[in-house]
Amino acid sequence: MIRLFKHYIPHAVMLLGLFDLLLLLAAGEIAWQVRASQIDTDPGALGDRLGMLCGFAGTVWLAMIAVGTYGAESLRSMRYAGARLLVAVSLGIIALSVIDFMLPGHTFWRSTLFYAMFLSIGLLIANRMLIGSVIGTAAFRRRVLVLGDGERARRIRDLAERPESGFAVVSFIGMNEGSPVIQEAIPRAAIHDLGRFVENIGASEVVLALEERRNSLPLKDLLRIKTHGVHVNDFSSFLERETGRVDLDTLNPSWLIFSDGFSSGRALSSAAKRVFDVAASGLLLALSLPLILVFAALVKLDSKGPAFFRQTRVGLYGQSFQLVKLRSMRMDAEKDGAQWALKDDPRITRLGRFIRKVRIDELPQVWTVLTGKMSFVGPRPEVPQFVGDLEDKLPYYAERHMVKPGITGWAQINYPYGASVEDARAKLEYDLYYAKNYTPFLDLLILLQTLRVVLWPEGAR
Repeated sequence: MIRLFKHYIPHAVMLLGLFDLLLLLAAGEIAWQVRASQIDTDPGALGDRLGMLCGFAGTVWLAMIAVGTYGAESLRSMRYAGARLLVAVSLGIIALSVIDFMLPGHTFWRSTLFYAMFLSIGLLIANRMLIGSVIGTAAFRRRVLVLGDGERARRIRDLAERPESGFAVVSFIGMNEGSPVIQEAIPRAAIHDLGRFVENIGASEVVLALEERRNSLPLKDLLRIKTHGVHVNDFSSFLERETGRVDLDTLNPSWLIFSDGFSSGRALSSAAKRVFDVAASGLLLALSLPLILVFAALVKLDSKGPAFFRQTRVGLYGQSFQLVKLRSMRMDAEKDGAQWALKDDPRITRLGRFIRKVRIDELPQVWTVLTGKMSFVGPRPEVPQFVGDLEDKLPYYAERHMVKPGITGWAQINYPYGASVEDARAKLEYDLYYAKNYTPFLDLLILLQTLRVVLWPEGAR
Protein backbone atom coordinates (compact mmCIF):
# COMPACT_ATOMS: atom_id res chain seq x y z
CA MET A 1 0.00 0.00 0.00
CA ILE A 2 0.98 3.63 -0.47
CA ARG A 3 0.87 5.79 2.64
CA LEU A 4 -0.44 9.26 1.80
CA PHE A 5 -0.74 11.72 4.70
CA LYS A 6 -0.86 8.86 7.25
CA HIS A 7 -3.65 7.08 5.34
CA TYR A 8 -3.00 3.91 3.36
CA ILE A 9 -4.21 3.53 -0.22
CA PRO A 10 -3.90 0.18 -2.04
CA HIS A 11 -1.55 0.12 -5.02
CA ALA A 12 -4.35 -1.24 -7.22
CA VAL A 13 -6.65 1.65 -6.32
CA MET A 14 -3.90 4.23 -6.84
CA LEU A 15 -3.00 2.76 -10.24
CA LEU A 16 -6.63 2.59 -11.35
CA GLY A 17 -7.21 6.17 -10.19
CA LEU A 18 -4.21 7.50 -12.13
CA PHE A 19 -5.36 5.74 -15.29
CA ASP A 20 -8.85 7.19 -14.79
CA LEU A 21 -7.45 10.70 -14.40
CA LEU A 22 -5.43 10.42 -17.61
CA LEU A 23 -8.46 9.09 -19.49
CA LEU A 24 -10.60 11.98 -18.24
CA LEU A 25 -8.01 14.42 -19.56
CA ALA A 26 -8.07 12.57 -22.89
CA ALA A 27 -11.90 12.63 -22.98
CA GLY A 28 -11.94 16.38 -22.39
CA GLU A 29 -9.41 17.00 -25.15
CA ILE A 30 -11.13 14.73 -27.67
CA ALA A 31 -14.48 16.37 -26.92
CA TRP A 32 -12.91 19.81 -27.49
CA GLN A 33 -11.38 18.73 -30.81
CA VAL A 34 -14.63 17.14 -32.03
CA ARG A 35 -16.69 20.22 -31.18
CA ALA A 36 -14.15 22.58 -32.75
CA SER A 37 -14.24 20.48 -35.93
CA GLN A 38 -18.05 20.54 -35.99
CA ILE A 39 -18.25 24.33 -35.86
CA ASP A 40 -15.21 24.69 -38.13
CA THR A 41 -13.03 26.66 -35.74
CA ASP A 42 -9.41 26.49 -34.68
CA PRO A 43 -9.13 24.42 -31.47
CA GLY A 44 -6.13 26.47 -30.37
CA ALA A 45 -2.97 25.39 -28.58
CA LEU A 46 -3.23 22.63 -25.98
CA GLY A 47 -1.44 24.76 -23.39
CA ASP A 48 -4.17 27.42 -23.58
CA ARG A 49 -6.84 25.01 -22.36
CA LEU A 50 -4.72 22.81 -20.10
CA GLY A 51 -6.15 24.44 -16.97
CA MET A 52 -9.67 23.88 -18.25
CA LEU A 53 -8.93 20.21 -18.99
CA CYS A 54 -7.44 19.71 -15.52
CA GLY A 55 -10.50 21.35 -13.99
CA PHE A 56 -12.79 19.02 -15.93
CA ALA A 57 -10.80 15.89 -15.08
CA GLY A 58 -10.33 16.86 -11.43
CA THR A 59 -14.03 17.64 -10.87
CA VAL A 60 -15.25 14.36 -12.37
CA TRP A 61 -12.50 12.42 -10.55
CA LEU A 62 -13.54 13.88 -7.20
CA ALA A 63 -17.14 12.91 -7.97
CA MET A 64 -15.91 9.38 -8.66
CA ILE A 65 -14.19 9.23 -5.28
CA ALA A 66 -17.29 10.66 -3.60
CA VAL A 67 -19.72 8.04 -4.90
CA GLY A 68 -17.46 5.08 -4.16
CA THR A 69 -16.08 4.02 -7.54
CA TYR A 70 -12.82 3.02 -5.83
CA GLY A 71 -14.46 1.07 -3.01
CA ALA A 72 -14.13 -2.67 -2.46
CA GLU A 73 -17.51 -3.42 -4.06
CA SER A 74 -16.60 -1.50 -7.22
CA LEU A 75 -13.40 -3.52 -7.57
CA ARG A 76 -15.36 -6.78 -7.25
CA SER A 77 -18.36 -6.08 -9.49
CA MET A 78 -18.27 -4.54 -12.97
CA ARG A 79 -22.03 -3.95 -12.82
CA TYR A 80 -21.69 -2.09 -9.52
CA ALA A 81 -18.74 -0.05 -10.82
CA GLY A 82 -20.59 0.86 -14.02
CA ALA A 83 -23.62 2.17 -12.12
CA ARG A 84 -21.42 4.29 -9.85
CA LEU A 85 -19.47 5.62 -12.83
CA LEU A 86 -22.67 6.79 -14.52
CA VAL A 87 -23.71 8.66 -11.36
CA ALA A 88 -20.23 10.14 -10.81
CA VAL A 89 -19.77 11.43 -14.35
CA SER A 90 -23.31 12.86 -14.39
CA LEU A 91 -22.72 14.69 -11.09
CA GLY A 92 -19.38 16.02 -12.35
CA ILE A 93 -20.90 17.31 -15.58
CA ILE A 94 -23.76 18.98 -13.71
CA ALA A 95 -21.26 20.72 -11.40
CA LEU A 96 -19.19 21.89 -14.37
CA SER A 97 -22.31 23.15 -16.17
CA VAL A 98 -23.19 25.25 -13.13
CA ILE A 99 -19.64 26.66 -13.07
CA ASP A 100 -19.88 27.44 -16.79
CA PHE A 101 -23.21 29.21 -16.23
CA MET A 102 -21.78 31.30 -13.38
CA LEU A 103 -18.52 32.10 -15.19
CA PRO A 104 -19.47 32.27 -18.89
CA GLY A 105 -16.64 32.46 -21.37
CA HIS A 106 -13.96 31.54 -18.84
CA THR A 107 -14.40 27.83 -18.38
CA PHE A 108 -16.18 25.25 -20.60
CA TRP A 109 -18.42 25.03 -23.60
CA ARG A 110 -21.52 23.23 -22.41
CA SER A 111 -21.76 21.47 -25.78
CA THR A 112 -18.21 20.19 -25.24
CA LEU A 113 -19.25 18.83 -21.85
CA PHE A 114 -22.02 16.87 -23.55
CA TYR A 115 -19.50 15.03 -25.71
CA ALA A 116 -17.03 14.70 -22.83
CA MET A 117 -19.66 13.01 -20.69
CA PHE A 118 -20.24 10.12 -23.10
CA LEU A 119 -16.55 9.82 -23.94
CA SER A 120 -15.66 9.69 -20.24
CA ILE A 121 -18.21 6.99 -19.48
CA GLY A 122 -17.00 4.87 -22.39
CA LEU A 123 -13.30 5.24 -21.58
CA LEU A 124 -13.74 4.69 -17.84
CA ILE A 125 -15.79 1.52 -18.32
CA ALA A 126 -13.24 0.24 -20.86
CA ASN A 127 -10.51 0.97 -18.33
CA ARG A 128 -12.35 -1.10 -15.73
CA MET A 129 -12.71 -3.97 -18.19
CA LEU A 130 -9.09 -3.95 -19.36
CA ILE A 131 -6.99 -2.61 -16.48
CA GLY A 132 -9.39 -3.41 -13.64
CA SER A 133 -9.32 -7.12 -14.45
CA VAL A 134 -5.53 -7.11 -14.28
CA ILE A 135 -4.80 -5.04 -11.17
CA GLY A 136 -6.64 -7.46 -8.92
CA THR A 137 -4.27 -10.31 -9.83
CA ALA A 138 -1.39 -11.47 -7.67
CA ALA A 139 1.08 -9.51 -9.81
CA PHE A 140 -0.09 -6.31 -8.15
CA ARG A 141 -0.33 -7.73 -4.63
CA ARG A 142 2.35 -7.57 -1.97
CA ARG A 143 3.89 -10.94 -1.09
CA VAL A 144 3.50 -11.50 2.65
CA LEU A 145 5.07 -14.18 4.81
CA VAL A 146 3.31 -14.83 8.13
CA LEU A 147 5.19 -15.92 11.24
CA GLY A 148 2.57 -17.89 13.15
CA ASP A 149 0.02 -20.61 12.48
CA GLY A 150 -2.70 -19.82 15.02
CA GLU A 151 -5.91 -17.80 15.06
CA ARG A 152 -4.17 -14.56 14.13
CA ALA A 153 -2.60 -16.22 11.10
CA ARG A 154 -6.05 -17.50 10.11
CA ARG A 155 -7.43 -13.95 10.21
CA ILE A 156 -4.65 -12.80 7.87
CA ARG A 157 -5.44 -15.68 5.49
CA ASP A 158 -9.12 -14.67 5.47
CA LEU A 159 -8.16 -11.08 4.63
CA ALA A 160 -5.90 -12.24 1.80
CA GLU A 161 -8.73 -14.27 0.24
CA ARG A 162 -10.92 -11.21 -0.27
CA PRO A 163 -11.06 -10.10 -3.94
CA GLU A 164 -10.12 -6.52 -3.02
CA SER A 165 -7.12 -7.59 -0.93
CA GLY A 166 -3.84 -5.85 -1.70
CA PHE A 167 -1.62 -8.73 -0.54
CA ALA A 168 -1.14 -12.47 -0.97
CA VAL A 169 0.24 -14.80 1.67
CA VAL A 170 3.17 -16.78 0.21
CA SER A 171 3.84 -18.91 3.29
CA PHE A 172 2.98 -19.51 6.94
CA ILE A 173 5.75 -20.43 9.37
CA GLY A 174 4.78 -22.34 12.51
CA MET A 175 6.70 -20.96 15.50
CA ASN A 176 6.08 -23.91 17.87
CA GLU A 177 3.13 -22.31 19.68
CA GLY A 178 1.01 -25.44 20.07
CA SER A 179 -1.72 -26.95 17.91
CA PRO A 180 -1.68 -25.20 14.50
CA VAL A 181 -4.82 -23.67 13.00
CA ILE A 182 -3.09 -23.34 9.61
CA GLN A 183 -2.35 -26.93 8.69
CA GLU A 184 -0.15 -26.05 5.70
CA ALA A 185 2.22 -23.97 7.85
CA ILE A 186 5.91 -24.94 7.60
CA PRO A 187 7.52 -25.73 10.99
CA ARG A 188 10.26 -23.29 11.92
CA ALA A 189 12.60 -26.21 12.66
CA ALA A 190 12.39 -27.29 9.01
CA ILE A 191 13.97 -24.03 7.82
CA HIS A 192 17.72 -23.73 8.32
CA ASP A 193 18.08 -20.03 7.39
CA LEU A 194 14.85 -18.05 7.68
CA GLY A 195 16.37 -14.92 6.15
CA ARG A 196 17.46 -16.84 3.06
CA PHE A 197 14.04 -18.55 2.90
CA VAL A 198 12.26 -15.18 2.90
CA GLU A 199 14.56 -14.00 0.11
CA ASN A 200 14.06 -17.15 -1.97
CA ILE A 201 10.23 -16.98 -1.96
CA GLY A 202 10.30 -13.27 -2.84
CA ALA A 203 8.42 -12.00 0.23
CA SER A 204 8.24 -8.22 0.46
CA GLU A 205 6.84 -8.16 3.99
CA VAL A 206 6.86 -10.37 7.08
CA VAL A 207 4.00 -10.15 9.60
CA LEU A 208 4.46 -11.28 13.19
CA ALA A 209 1.23 -13.11 14.06
CA LEU A 210 2.23 -14.92 17.25
CA GLU A 211 -0.55 -15.70 19.71
CA GLU A 212 1.72 -15.07 22.70
CA ARG A 213 4.69 -12.71 22.30
CA ARG A 214 5.94 -12.84 25.88
CA ASN A 215 9.34 -14.63 25.95
CA SER A 216 8.67 -16.01 22.46
CA LEU A 217 9.71 -13.22 20.08
CA PRO A 218 12.08 -14.72 17.47
CA LEU A 219 14.48 -11.76 17.73
CA LYS A 220 17.35 -13.38 15.80
CA ASP A 221 15.02 -14.34 12.96
CA LEU A 222 13.43 -10.88 12.82
CA LEU A 223 16.84 -9.18 12.83
CA ARG A 224 18.06 -11.41 10.00
CA ILE A 225 14.92 -10.70 7.97
CA LYS A 226 15.18 -6.96 8.60
CA THR A 227 18.84 -6.86 7.52
CA HIS A 228 17.83 -8.53 4.25
CA GLY A 229 15.78 -5.39 3.50
CA VAL A 230 12.36 -6.95 4.07
CA HIS A 231 9.72 -4.94 5.92
CA VAL A 232 8.71 -6.46 9.28
CA ASN A 233 5.30 -5.59 10.74
CA ASP A 234 3.40 -6.57 13.86
CA PHE A 235 -0.11 -7.99 13.71
CA SER A 236 -2.01 -4.94 15.05
CA SER A 237 -0.29 -2.48 12.68
CA PHE A 238 -0.85 -4.82 9.73
CA LEU A 239 -4.59 -5.10 10.46
CA GLU A 240 -4.90 -1.34 10.93
CA ARG A 241 -3.34 -0.73 7.53
CA GLU A 242 -5.33 -3.39 5.68
CA THR A 243 -8.76 -2.76 7.24
CA GLY A 244 -8.76 0.97 8.05
CA ARG A 245 -9.63 0.30 11.69
CA VAL A 246 -7.92 -0.45 15.01
CA ASP A 247 -8.53 -4.06 16.03
CA LEU A 248 -9.78 -4.14 19.63
CA ASP A 249 -9.19 -7.88 20.01
CA THR A 250 -5.42 -7.44 19.78
CA LEU A 251 -5.04 -3.86 21.00
CA ASN A 252 -2.83 -3.16 23.99
CA PRO A 253 -1.69 0.12 25.60
CA SER A 254 1.96 -0.33 24.59
CA TRP A 255 1.02 -0.54 20.89
CA LEU A 256 -1.00 2.67 21.15
CA ILE A 257 1.87 4.40 22.92
CA PHE A 258 4.70 3.34 20.62
CA SER A 259 2.94 3.14 17.25
CA ASP A 260 2.76 6.06 14.87
CA GLY A 261 -0.21 8.35 15.51
CA PHE A 262 -1.63 11.02 17.83
CA SER A 263 1.28 13.23 16.69
CA SER A 264 1.91 16.70 18.10
CA GLY A 265 1.96 18.06 14.54
CA ARG A 266 -1.82 17.94 14.51
CA ALA A 267 -1.99 21.40 16.18
CA LEU A 268 -1.68 23.09 12.78
CA SER A 269 -4.11 20.60 11.25
CA SER A 270 -6.62 21.31 14.04
CA ALA A 271 -6.36 25.04 13.39
CA ALA A 272 -6.95 24.49 9.67
CA LYS A 273 -9.86 22.20 10.52
CA ARG A 274 -11.47 24.90 12.65
CA VAL A 275 -11.05 27.54 9.92
CA PHE A 276 -12.72 25.18 7.45
CA ASP A 277 -15.53 24.39 9.91
CA VAL A 278 -16.32 28.06 10.47
CA ALA A 279 -16.22 29.00 6.78
CA ALA A 280 -18.12 25.95 5.54
CA SER A 281 -20.74 25.94 8.31
CA GLY A 282 -21.44 29.65 7.84
CA LEU A 283 -21.92 29.20 4.09
CA LEU A 284 -23.95 26.00 4.45
CA LEU A 285 -26.16 27.50 7.13
CA ALA A 286 -26.93 30.48 4.90
CA LEU A 287 -27.73 28.23 1.92
CA SER A 288 -29.73 25.63 3.84
CA LEU A 289 -31.70 27.98 6.12
CA PRO A 290 -34.73 28.15 3.77
CA LEU A 291 -34.77 24.33 3.53
CA ILE A 292 -34.50 23.99 7.32
CA LEU A 293 -37.40 26.42 7.82
CA VAL A 294 -39.59 24.65 5.26
CA PHE A 295 -39.05 21.24 6.85
CA ALA A 296 -39.42 22.69 10.34
CA ALA A 297 -42.91 23.83 9.33
CA LEU A 298 -43.64 20.42 7.80
CA VAL A 299 -42.51 18.67 10.99
CA LYS A 300 -44.94 20.83 13.00
CA LEU A 301 -47.77 19.94 10.62
CA ASP A 302 -46.92 16.24 10.52
CA SER A 303 -46.97 15.57 14.28
CA LYS A 304 -47.48 17.30 17.61
CA GLY A 305 -44.48 18.85 19.29
CA PRO A 306 -41.62 21.25 18.53
CA ALA A 307 -39.94 21.28 15.13
CA PHE A 308 -36.46 20.90 16.61
CA PHE A 309 -35.11 18.12 18.79
CA ARG A 310 -32.55 18.97 21.47
CA GLN A 311 -30.54 16.39 23.34
CA THR A 312 -27.45 16.31 25.54
CA ARG A 313 -24.49 14.57 23.90
CA VAL A 314 -20.89 13.90 24.94
CA GLY A 315 -18.24 15.82 23.02
CA LEU A 316 -14.55 16.69 23.16
CA TYR A 317 -12.77 15.48 26.33
CA GLY A 318 -16.08 14.12 27.64
CA GLN A 319 -17.73 17.57 27.90
CA SER A 320 -21.50 17.70 27.37
CA PHE A 321 -23.23 19.92 24.81
CA GLN A 322 -26.69 20.39 23.32
CA LEU A 323 -27.27 18.78 19.94
CA VAL A 324 -29.99 20.29 17.69
CA LYS A 325 -31.71 18.35 14.91
CA LEU A 326 -35.04 18.44 13.11
CA ARG A 327 -37.41 16.23 15.09
CA SER A 328 -38.04 12.92 13.34
CA MET A 329 -39.66 10.96 16.18
CA ARG A 330 -42.79 11.25 18.28
CA MET A 331 -42.61 13.41 21.39
CA ASP A 332 -42.83 10.37 23.67
CA ALA A 333 -40.04 8.50 21.85
CA GLU A 334 -37.75 8.57 24.88
CA LYS A 335 -40.23 8.53 27.73
CA ASP A 336 -38.42 5.44 29.08
CA GLY A 337 -34.96 6.91 28.50
CA ALA A 338 -32.55 6.93 25.54
CA GLN A 339 -32.86 3.91 23.22
CA TRP A 340 -31.08 2.63 20.14
CA ALA A 341 -32.86 3.43 16.88
CA LEU A 342 -34.16 0.19 15.36
CA LYS A 343 -34.94 -0.88 11.82
CA ASP A 344 -38.49 0.25 10.97
CA ASP A 345 -38.59 2.00 14.36
CA PRO A 346 -42.26 2.69 15.22
CA ARG A 347 -41.27 5.89 17.06
CA ILE A 348 -40.29 7.59 13.78
CA THR A 349 -42.95 9.81 12.20
CA ARG A 350 -44.04 9.64 8.56
CA LEU A 351 -42.02 12.72 7.59
CA GLY A 352 -39.24 11.69 9.96
CA ARG A 353 -38.58 8.55 7.96
CA PHE A 354 -37.94 10.64 4.85
CA ILE A 355 -35.76 13.32 6.43
CA ARG A 356 -33.64 10.69 8.19
CA LYS A 357 -33.10 8.80 4.95
CA VAL A 358 -31.85 11.89 3.07
CA ARG A 359 -30.12 13.32 6.18
CA ILE A 360 -32.12 16.57 6.17
CA ASP A 361 -32.66 16.16 9.92
CA GLU A 362 -28.89 16.66 10.38
CA LEU A 363 -28.80 20.16 8.83
CA PRO A 364 -29.41 22.13 12.07
CA GLN A 365 -26.23 20.54 13.45
CA VAL A 366 -24.34 22.98 11.23
CA TRP A 367 -25.08 25.58 13.92
CA THR A 368 -23.38 23.35 16.50
CA VAL A 369 -20.34 23.18 14.20
CA LEU A 370 -20.30 26.96 13.86
CA THR A 371 -20.32 27.39 17.66
CA GLY A 372 -17.37 25.01 18.01
CA LYS A 373 -19.01 22.14 19.89
CA MET A 374 -18.77 19.83 16.88
CA SER A 375 -16.84 19.53 13.63
CA PHE A 376 -18.00 18.44 10.20
CA VAL A 377 -15.87 15.31 10.54
CA GLY A 378 -15.42 13.26 13.70
CA PRO A 379 -16.88 10.39 15.74
CA ARG A 380 -20.65 10.39 16.18
CA PRO A 381 -21.60 12.05 19.51
CA GLU A 382 -23.56 9.77 21.84
CA VAL A 383 -25.88 10.46 24.77
CA PRO A 384 -24.30 10.30 28.27
CA GLN A 385 -26.34 7.21 29.19
CA PHE A 386 -24.90 5.24 26.25
CA VAL A 387 -21.37 6.58 26.85
CA GLY A 388 -21.34 5.46 30.47
CA ASP A 389 -22.56 2.00 29.52
CA LEU A 390 -20.17 1.60 26.59
CA GLU A 391 -17.14 2.78 28.57
CA ASP A 392 -17.83 -0.06 31.01
CA LYS A 393 -18.20 -2.66 28.25
CA LEU A 394 -15.71 -1.56 25.58
CA PRO A 395 -11.99 -0.96 26.16
CA TYR A 396 -10.56 2.39 25.02
CA TYR A 397 -14.02 3.85 24.38
CA ALA A 398 -13.05 7.09 26.16
CA GLU A 399 -10.21 7.64 23.64
CA ARG A 400 -12.73 8.47 20.91
CA HIS A 401 -13.46 11.69 22.81
CA MET A 402 -9.92 12.95 22.19
CA VAL A 403 -11.23 14.54 18.96
CA LYS A 404 -14.33 16.64 18.37
CA PRO A 405 -17.48 14.74 17.41
CA GLY A 406 -18.71 15.24 13.86
CA ILE A 407 -21.77 15.24 11.63
CA THR A 408 -20.03 12.63 9.48
CA GLY A 409 -17.02 10.47 10.18
CA TRP A 410 -14.80 7.52 9.26
CA ALA A 411 -17.09 5.09 11.08
CA GLN A 412 -20.24 6.56 9.52
CA ILE A 413 -19.01 6.03 5.94
CA ASN A 414 -17.55 2.56 6.59
CA TYR A 415 -20.14 0.94 8.83
CA PRO A 416 -23.96 1.04 8.76
CA TYR A 417 -26.02 2.60 11.54
CA GLY A 418 -25.32 0.79 14.85
CA ALA A 419 -28.05 -0.31 17.23
CA SER A 420 -26.23 -2.57 19.70
CA VAL A 421 -23.10 -2.86 21.79
CA GLU A 422 -21.52 -5.04 19.08
CA ASP A 423 -22.22 -2.36 16.48
CA ALA A 424 -20.75 0.24 18.84
CA ARG A 425 -17.64 -1.92 19.19
CA ALA A 426 -17.20 -2.15 15.41
CA LYS A 427 -17.67 1.60 15.00
CA LEU A 428 -15.24 2.27 17.85
CA GLU A 429 -12.52 0.51 15.86
CA TYR A 430 -13.05 2.98 13.01
CA ASP A 431 -13.27 5.94 15.42
CA LEU A 432 -9.94 4.99 17.00
CA TYR A 433 -8.36 4.77 13.54
CA TYR A 434 -9.60 8.28 12.81
CA ALA A 435 -8.44 9.70 16.15
CA LYS A 436 -5.03 8.08 15.69
CA ASN A 437 -4.47 9.00 12.03
CA TYR A 438 -6.37 12.28 11.66
CA THR A 439 -5.14 14.61 8.89
CA PRO A 440 -6.96 17.14 6.67
CA PHE A 441 -6.48 14.66 3.81
CA LEU A 442 -8.49 12.01 5.68
CA ASP A 443 -11.15 14.64 6.45
CA LEU A 444 -11.39 15.43 2.73
CA LEU A 445 -11.84 11.75 1.86
CA ILE A 446 -14.59 11.42 4.47
CA LEU A 447 -16.41 14.55 3.29
CA LEU A 448 -16.29 13.37 -0.32
CA GLN A 449 -17.54 9.88 0.49
CA THR A 450 -20.34 11.23 2.65
CA LEU A 451 -22.07 11.93 -0.66
CA ARG A 452 -22.13 8.18 -1.26
CA VAL A 453 -23.85 7.62 2.09
CA VAL A 454 -26.44 10.29 1.27
CA LEU A 455 -27.15 8.95 -2.23
CA TRP A 456 -27.25 5.31 -1.13
CA PRO A 457 -28.47 5.52 2.51
CA GLU A 458 -28.31 1.79 3.32
CA GLY A 459 -27.55 2.48 6.96
CA ALA A 460 -30.02 5.30 7.65
CA ARG A 461 -32.56 4.74 10.42
